[in-house]
Amino acid sequence: MTDWQAEAALDNARWCDLMCRAHGVPGTFTPLAWTNPSRTPPYYPDAVTLSREATAADLLPHLDAGPGASIKDSFATLDLPGFDVLFEAQWIHREAPAGTGAPWQVVQDEEGLAAWERACGLSGLFLPALLDEATVVHAPGLGSGAVLTATGPAVGVSNVFGDWDGVLAAAAELFPGRPLVGYESDPAPALRHGFTAIGPLRVWLRT
Repeated sequence: MTDWQAEAALDNARWCDLMCRAHGVPGTFTPLAWTNPSRTPPYYPDAVTLSREATAADLLPHLDAGPGASIKDSFATLDLPGFDVLFEAQWIHREAPAGTGAPWQVVQDEEGLAAWERACGLSGLFLPALLDEATVVHAPGLGSGAVLTATGPAVGVSNVFGDWDGVLAAAAELFPGRPLVGYESDPAPALRHGFTAIGPLRVWLRT
C-alpha cells in the first residue's frame, strides 16, 4: 500500500527545493529530510522531514538554526527544544478526479506569473524559473488558482486560492488518472471536495 503521507511530504519538499533553487539557494535531500543551509524565501521552511525516523540531529547541523529557522515536521514526531509550533495542519489525499473540461489556464510566461501572484496576494516570490518544473493554473479572470507539482505518483496541490472545483478540473485535465496530495491548515474545504486527511504535520519556528 502506498504511504501517501510520505509521498505528500516528498512532493512538498521537492516544491520547496524548486522555490529555493529559483531564488538561488538550493537545498539537499537525504532519505530522512530535505534541508537548506541558507535562509529560505518567505513562507518556505529551512527543512522538511521525509521519514518518521528523522530526528533533530538529522536536521539542525544542516541548516541555519538561529532565530527565524523553520522546520516542517511532516509526521508531527519531532522534539525541537528552542522551537515553538508555528502552526499545525493535515496532509490530504484524493483519488484521481474526473475531468469536467473547466476552462482553466496554465501560466506560460513571466507576465502571466506576475499577474497570478498579484491575484493570490503575494509579490516577488514566484519567479519565472518555477515554470520549468511546476504547473501554475488559474481560472479566467484570475479569481482562483493553484500550483500543481507532478513529482511522483501523485500530483501535489498547493497555493490554492478560490475555487476547489476548478483546481480538481485542472488537475484532471492536465494530469489524468493521477491522485492528488497536499496539506491544509484548514482541511475542511478540501475534505468537502473528496480529499481525506491522512496525517498531521507541524511547522516549528525558532524565535
